[in-house]
Amino acid sequence: MRVYQIRLKLYFLTSIPVGKVQEKLTAFIDKSLGRVDELLQMHEENRFKSYSYDLPYPLEQDKVYKEGKIYTVTIRTVDPKLAKHFREVCVNNYTWEMKGLTAEMRIIPERKIASIYTLTPVILKDYRGYWRENMSLEAFEERLKINLIKKWNALHGEKLQEDFELYTLLEFMNEDPIVMEYKKIRLLGDKIRLQIADNETAQKLAYLALGTGLLEMNSRGAGFVNYRWS
Repeated sequence: MRVYQIRLKLYFLTSIPVGKVQEKLTAFIDKSLGRVDELLQMHEENRFKSYSYDLPYPLEQDKVYKEGKIYTVTIRTVDPKLAKHFREVCVNNYTWEMKGLTAEMRIIPERKIASIYTLTPVILKDYRGYWRENMSLEAFEERLKINLIKKWNALHGEKLQEDFELYTLLEFMNEDPIVMEYKKIRLLGDKIRLQIADNETAQKLAYLALGTGLLEMNSRGAGFVNYRWS
């Protein structure tokens, strides 16, 4: 397994507030996937999508991305076909709001990871609403771990043993829930940091998370993580 990182430069055709840019960027990526039958089918299926991405950089001081400026978005995936698509097709893709320009790709080396931390909020979907109001911290931690195990199992076609320590420290980096808008719905999430345990399984899953993100809605821009080497 390899984690591919694509840095895509985007030209903004209109100004977009930071609260709306995630939805517009998702529409841009979705449109590119719709140009390839195989990827369109993958996109429409109810399964892990094997990629994640962050917000465009840099963020303006007034938190409004500006018309006529160029920004960089980082996309990561563990699927080599998707990596090639993001590098080659997204540069010729466009919507009413943004246009692809250039893309550079690298493979993130698999080294010992000390910690991972989210740059976009993690989203835990539950019919009762925001998790803090309806479940315990232990239940949240269980969903976090099981979600990552399920991603591994889906990608590798195997059943990973669940009796291991994934992290030694979980830190929430926000006091109040972070709002993520999607299809006129306000979802609430959190930014977190995990200090990764020193065992083979935990290290493999942490590396996987660099490509797939944590928890849910990663293909909508949630749960994108960065890392620190040990």
